[in-house]
Amino acid sequence: MATPDQVLAPVLDKDGVRLTVDDAIATVTLTNPAKRNAQSPALWRALAEAGRLLPGSVRVVVLRGEGKSFSAGLDRQMFTPEGIPGEPTFTDIARRDDAGLDATIAEFQEAFTWWRRNDIVSVAAVQGHAIGAGFQLALACDLRIVADDVQFAMRETSLGIVPDLAGTHPLVGLVGYARALEICVTGRFVGAQESVASGLANLAVAGDELDGAVRDLTAALVAAPRDAVVETKALLSGAAGRSYDEQRSAERAAQARRLRDLAGLGE
Repeated sequence: MATPDQVLAPVLDKDGVRLTVDDAIATVTLTNPAKRNAQSPALWRALAEAGRLLPGSVRVVVLRGEGKSFSAGLDRQMFTPEGIPGEPTFTDIARRDDAGLDATIAEFQEAFTWWRRNDIVSVAAVQGHAIGAGFQLALACDLRIVADDVQFAMRETSLGIVPDLAGTHPLVGLVGYARALEICVTGRFVGAQESVASGLANLAVAGDELDGAVRDLTAALVAAPRDAVVETKALLSGAAGRSYDEQRSAERAAQARRLRDLAGLGE
Protein backbone atom coordinates (compact mmCIF):
# COMPACT_ATOMS: atom_id res chain seq x y z
CA MET A 1 0.00 0.00 0.00
CA ALA A 2 1.32 3.44 -0.88
CA THR A 3 2.02 5.80 1.98
CA PRO A 4 0.24 9.18 1.90
CA ASP A 5 3.26 11.20 0.80
CA GLN A 6 3.75 8.87 -2.19
CA VAL A 7 0.35 9.61 -3.74
CA LEU A 8 0.09 13.33 -3.00
CA ALA A 9 1.90 16.01 -4.96
CA PRO A 10 4.70 17.26 -2.71
CA VAL A 11 4.70 20.82 -1.43
CA LEU A 12 8.47 20.43 -0.99
CA ASP A 13 10.86 17.75 -2.23
CA LYS A 14 14.55 18.60 -1.91
CA ASP A 15 17.77 17.67 -0.13
CA GLY A 16 16.37 14.49 1.39
CA VAL A 17 13.13 16.00 2.66
CA ARG A 18 9.60 15.67 1.25
CA LEU A 19 6.55 17.55 2.54
CA THR A 20 3.04 16.55 1.54
CA VAL A 21 -0.25 17.90 2.84
CA ASP A 22 -3.62 16.18 3.00
CA ASP A 23 -6.02 18.76 4.45
CA ALA A 24 -5.37 18.79 8.22
CA ILE A 25 -2.49 16.30 8.16
CA ALA A 26 0.98 16.98 6.79
CA THR A 27 3.72 14.40 6.37
CA VAL A 28 7.43 15.22 6.42
CA THR A 29 9.50 12.34 5.11
CA LEU A 30 13.27 11.84 5.16
CA THR A 31 13.96 10.41 1.73
CA ASN A 32 17.53 9.12 1.63
CA PRO A 33 17.25 5.50 2.82
CA ALA A 34 20.47 4.51 1.04
CA LYS A 35 22.35 6.60 3.61
CA ARG A 36 19.94 5.70 6.44
CA ASN A 37 18.58 9.26 6.22
CA ALA A 38 21.84 10.77 7.38
CA GLN A 39 21.58 14.47 8.15
CA SER A 40 23.43 17.45 6.71
CA PRO A 41 23.07 21.24 6.79
CA ALA A 42 21.17 21.06 3.48
CA LEU A 43 18.67 18.65 5.02
CA TRP A 44 18.29 20.93 8.04
CA ARG A 45 17.57 23.90 5.79
CA ALA A 46 14.95 21.85 3.97
CA LEU A 47 13.33 20.80 7.26
CA ALA A 48 13.17 24.42 8.39
CA GLU A 49 11.62 25.36 5.04
CA ALA A 50 9.03 22.61 5.44
CA GLY A 51 7.93 24.22 8.69
CA ARG A 52 7.56 27.60 7.01
CA LEU A 53 5.53 26.09 4.15
CA LEU A 54 2.86 24.44 6.29
CA PRO A 55 -0.60 25.69 5.28
CA GLY A 56 -2.84 27.06 7.99
CA SER A 57 -5.19 24.08 7.58
CA VAL A 58 -2.61 21.68 9.02
CA ARG A 59 -3.26 20.44 12.55
CA VAL A 60 -1.02 17.37 12.74
CA VAL A 61 2.43 16.83 11.26
CA VAL A 62 3.79 13.29 10.92
CA LEU A 63 7.56 12.86 10.66
CA ARG A 64 8.86 9.63 9.17
CA GLY A 65 11.93 8.19 7.49
CA GLU A 66 12.05 5.95 4.43
CA GLY A 67 13.81 2.62 4.67
CA LYS A 68 15.00 0.58 7.61
CA SER A 69 16.22 3.51 9.72
CA PHE A 70 14.51 6.70 10.81
CA SER A 71 17.83 8.58 10.78
CA ALA A 72 21.31 7.33 11.62
CA GLY A 73 22.48 10.82 12.59
CA LEU A 74 25.00 13.16 11.05
CA ASP A 75 26.35 12.42 7.59
CA ARG A 76 29.78 11.02 8.39
CA GLN A 77 31.23 13.01 5.51
CA MET A 78 30.89 16.06 7.75
CA PHE A 79 33.66 14.58 9.93
CA THR A 80 36.15 14.27 7.06
CA PRO A 81 38.69 17.00 6.23
CA GLU A 82 36.99 17.74 2.92
CA GLY A 83 33.49 17.75 4.42
CA ILE A 84 30.35 17.88 2.27
CA PRO A 85 30.72 19.75 -1.03
CA GLY A 86 29.23 23.22 -0.78
CA GLU A 87 29.04 23.13 3.01
CA PRO A 88 31.50 24.42 5.62
CA THR A 89 33.59 21.74 7.33
CA PHE A 90 33.63 21.36 11.11
CA THR A 91 37.02 23.05 11.05
CA ASP A 92 35.63 25.99 9.09
CA ILE A 93 32.81 26.37 11.59
CA ALA A 94 35.15 26.10 14.58
CA ARG A 95 37.30 28.93 13.23
CA ARG A 96 34.42 31.41 13.31
CA ASP A 97 34.25 33.96 16.10
CA ASP A 98 31.84 33.46 19.00
CA ALA A 99 29.00 35.34 17.32
CA GLY A 100 29.48 33.52 14.01
CA LEU A 101 29.67 30.12 15.67
CA ASP A 102 26.56 30.81 17.72
CA ALA A 103 24.66 32.01 14.64
CA THR A 104 25.64 28.91 12.67
CA ILE A 105 24.44 26.49 15.34
CA ALA A 106 21.25 28.54 15.82
CA GLU A 107 20.56 28.18 12.09
CA PHE A 108 21.02 24.41 12.32
CA GLN A 109 18.63 24.30 15.29
CA GLU A 110 15.81 25.90 13.26
CA ALA A 111 15.13 22.49 11.69
CA PHE A 112 14.37 21.10 15.15
CA THR A 113 12.39 23.89 16.82
CA TRP A 114 9.16 24.40 14.88
CA TRP A 115 7.70 20.97 15.64
CA ARG A 116 6.35 22.08 19.02
CA ARG A 117 4.43 25.10 17.80
CA ASN A 118 1.11 25.40 19.62
CA ASP A 119 -0.93 25.38 16.41
CA ILE A 120 0.17 21.85 15.44
CA VAL A 121 0.73 18.48 17.09
CA SER A 122 3.74 16.63 15.72
CA VAL A 123 4.15 12.85 15.71
CA ALA A 124 7.41 11.02 14.93
CA ALA A 125 7.07 7.51 13.50
CA VAL A 126 10.41 5.93 14.34
CA GLN A 127 11.84 2.63 13.14
CA GLY A 128 15.35 1.23 13.26
CA HIS A 129 18.17 3.56 14.18
CA ALA A 130 17.53 7.07 15.51
CA ILE A 131 21.03 8.11 16.48
CA GLY A 132 22.44 11.49 17.48
CA ALA A 133 20.79 14.07 15.27
CA GLY A 134 18.20 11.41 14.42
CA PHE A 135 17.38 10.96 18.11
CA GLN A 136 17.16 14.73 18.54
CA LEU A 137 14.83 15.04 15.55
CA ALA A 138 12.49 12.45 17.05
CA LEU A 139 12.68 14.32 20.37
CA ALA A 140 11.71 17.54 18.57
CA CYS A 141 8.19 16.16 18.06
CA ASP A 142 5.40 16.22 20.61
CA LEU A 143 4.72 12.47 20.40
CA ARG A 144 6.64 9.39 19.29
CA ILE A 145 5.35 6.02 18.10
CA VAL A 146 8.14 3.48 17.63
CA ALA A 147 8.58 0.16 15.90
CA ASP A 148 9.79 -2.74 18.01
CA ASP A 149 13.22 -2.57 16.32
CA VAL A 150 13.87 1.06 17.31
CA GLN A 151 17.32 1.93 18.60
CA PHE A 152 17.71 5.41 20.10
CA ALA A 153 21.21 6.62 20.96
CA MET A 154 22.83 9.98 21.71
CA ARG A 155 26.37 9.55 20.39
CA GLU A 156 27.59 13.16 20.34
CA THR A 157 29.45 13.00 23.66
CA SER A 158 31.29 9.88 22.49
CA LEU A 159 32.52 11.91 19.50
CA GLY A 160 33.84 14.69 21.72
CA ILE A 161 30.98 17.11 21.06
CA VAL A 162 27.62 17.74 22.77
CA PRO A 163 23.98 17.34 21.67
CA ASP A 164 23.21 20.82 20.34
CA LEU A 165 20.18 20.37 18.10
CA ALA A 166 17.57 21.26 20.73
CA GLY A 167 17.29 17.68 22.03
CA THR A 168 18.56 18.05 25.60
CA HIS A 169 15.54 19.95 26.94
CA PRO A 170 12.88 17.46 25.78
CA LEU A 171 15.08 14.51 26.77
CA VAL A 172 15.42 15.73 30.36
CA GLY A 173 11.71 16.58 30.43
CA LEU A 174 10.77 13.06 29.32
CA VAL A 175 13.16 10.84 31.31
CA GLY A 176 14.61 13.11 34.02
CA TYR A 177 18.11 14.47 34.56
CA ALA A 178 19.84 11.33 35.82
CA ARG A 179 18.68 9.04 33.03
CA ALA A 180 19.25 11.71 30.39
CA LEU A 181 22.83 12.17 31.61
CA GLU A 182 23.45 8.43 31.56
CA ILE A 183 21.98 8.04 28.05
CA CYS A 184 24.03 10.91 26.65
CA VAL A 185 27.36 10.17 28.30
CA THR A 186 27.35 6.41 27.66
CA GLY A 187 25.90 6.69 24.15
CA ARG A 188 24.12 3.39 24.68
CA PHE A 189 21.12 2.17 22.73
CA VAL A 190 17.59 2.54 24.10
CA GLY A 191 15.17 0.01 22.65
CA ALA A 192 11.42 -0.02 22.24
CA GLN A 193 10.46 -1.47 25.62
CA GLU A 194 12.63 0.97 27.59
CA SER A 195 11.46 3.85 25.37
CA VAL A 196 7.86 3.31 26.39
CA ALA A 197 8.67 2.58 30.05
CA SER A 198 10.82 5.72 30.39
CA GLY A 199 8.42 8.04 28.57
CA LEU A 200 10.50 8.51 25.43
CA ALA A 201 7.80 6.85 23.33
CA ASN A 202 4.02 6.88 23.65
CA LEU A 203 3.58 3.49 22.03
CA ALA A 204 5.64 0.65 20.56
CA VAL A 205 4.26 -1.63 17.86
CA ALA A 206 5.48 -4.25 15.42
CA GLY A 207 7.22 -2.74 12.42
CA ASP A 208 4.44 -3.65 10.01
CA GLU A 209 1.92 -1.96 12.30
CA LEU A 210 3.72 1.39 12.56
CA ASP A 211 1.91 3.19 9.74
CA GLY A 212 -1.49 1.99 10.96
CA ALA A 213 -0.78 3.08 14.53
CA VAL A 214 0.23 6.52 13.31
CA ARG A 215 -2.93 6.81 11.22
CA ASP A 216 -5.06 5.89 14.22
CA LEU A 217 -3.33 8.47 16.41
CA THR A 218 -3.55 11.28 13.87
CA ALA A 219 -7.26 10.58 13.38
CA ALA A 220 -7.79 10.85 17.13
CA LEU A 221 -5.75 14.06 17.31
CA VAL A 222 -7.82 15.86 14.68
CA ALA A 223 -11.14 14.69 16.17
CA ALA A 224 -11.11 17.28 18.96
CA PRO A 225 -11.91 20.96 18.20
CA ARG A 226 -8.79 22.73 17.00
CA ASP A 227 -8.91 25.74 19.32
CA ALA A 228 -9.30 23.53 22.38
CA VAL A 229 -6.29 21.46 21.28
CA VAL A 230 -4.19 24.59 20.76
CA GLU A 231 -5.09 25.97 24.20
CA THR A 232 -4.50 22.60 25.88
CA LYS A 233 -1.11 22.18 24.25
CA ALA A 234 -0.07 25.67 25.36
CA LEU A 235 -1.17 24.90 28.92
CA LEU A 236 0.74 21.64 29.09
CA SER A 237 3.89 22.77 27.31
CA GLY A 238 4.27 25.74 29.63
CA ALA A 239 3.37 23.93 32.85
CA ALA A 240 6.92 22.98 33.81
CA GLY A 241 7.96 26.62 33.83
CA ARG A 242 5.06 27.79 36.02
CA SER A 243 4.33 27.43 39.69
CA TYR A 244 1.20 25.56 40.77
CA ASP A 245 -0.70 28.82 41.29
CA GLU A 246 0.57 30.25 37.99
CA GLN A 247 -0.66 27.14 36.20
CA ARG A 248 -4.07 27.45 37.85
CA SER A 249 -4.22 31.04 36.65
CA ALA A 250 -3.24 29.99 33.13
CA GLU A 251 -6.02 27.37 33.18
CA ARG A 252 -8.58 29.97 34.19
CA ALA A 253 -7.49 32.38 31.46
CA ALA A 254 -7.54 29.68 28.79
CA GLN A 255 -10.95 28.45 29.86
CA ALA A 256 -12.32 31.98 29.83
CA ARG A 257 -11.20 32.36 26.23
CA ARG A 258 -12.77 29.05 25.24
CA LEU A 259 -16.10 29.79 26.96
CA ARG A 260 -16.34 33.21 25.35
CA ASP A 261 -15.53 31.78 21.93
CA LEU A 262 -18.13 29.04 22.33
CA ALA A 263 -20.69 31.61 23.38
CA GLY A 264 -19.83 33.80 20.39
CA LEU A 265 -18.42 36.53 22.62
CA GLY A 266 -14.79 36.25 21.55
CA GLU A 267 -12.95 39.21 20.10
